[in-house]
Amino acid sequence: MPEPRDYNTISPSAKALLFLKSVTQIPYALEAATIVHAPEPFHPDFAITQPYFWARVLHFEDRYWSINQLLEELPIHNILELSSGFSFRGLNTAEQPGYYYIDTDLPDLITTKVALLEQLHPGPLAGKLEVLPLNALDEAAFEAIVARFPPGPIVIVNEGLLMYLDPEEKKRLCQIIHKILQKRGGYWITADIYTREEAAFTAKLYSRPDDPLMAFLKSHNIEEKKFETFDSAKSFFNEMGFEIDKEAEKDNTRLSSLPYFLKSLTPDQLEKVKARKKSRATWRLKPMD
Repeated sequence: MPEPRDYNTISPSAKALLFLKSVTQIPYALEAATIVHAPEPFHPDFAITQPYFWARVLHFEDRYWSINQLLEELPIHNILELSSGFSFRGLNTAEQPGYYYIDTDLPDLITTKVALLEQLHPGPLAGKLEVLPLNALDEAAFEAIVARFPPGPIVIVNEGLLMYLDPEEKKRLCQIIHKILQKRGGYWITADIYTREEAAFTAKLYSRPDDPLMAFLKSHNIEEKKFETFDSAKSFFNEMGFEIDKEAEKDNTRLSSLPYFLKSLTPDQLEKVKARKKSRATWRLKPMD
């Protein structure tokens, strides 16, 4: 049994996101948060009433399940996840026989994640899971990881990556993925179709003056790196050689945080939420014929 790891090295943003997800039904989120919080006991706080908290929980929960929705429809069992952070979709998927899942992120995070996985699931898996370091913009490293899969098409998935990339970096990533999918066959599922539409309303309703998350997003120029509109996002991917195969549909039955979010809103806020246009989508992309 490995020695318990000190998880104080986890970045504040990654740790905060993990704790947010701990109040949802996302697989292994609560268990991982409990390990990271040790030796102090961890108990998710469902008594929180601030809208900004539950709005964020709902956002990340919806984003997670939207990828699964588009992934579960496919008969492909070779899956590569980019910039996975402290998401454990790979572990959950590899509990099923026949799946080969490669979970990737930058080296420091992967080292910490491997230690977490050893505690979350120390026994053998029905499928195969590899957790490997990868800079997604390094084409040679990307291709070397793809070569580890058995023959056949692959699905590349990501959530929480594109909004950190500037236009040239987005193009570079698209070129790498397009080349690989043309060679192997398969799809790219990305939950990162963020637009600037409704951003001002979202910030006003869901943030607070001393908000560390908003400060983090501002420091990384996230707003400027989003797509202007959904039409401009579609045009960008078309120019990169992709077409939209399918968009994820809203599935409230999977959103365990939705009742808490609705309960946190005033009647006026609820009406504004109902009238709000969406500002994020999950698309399943494939190379154009």
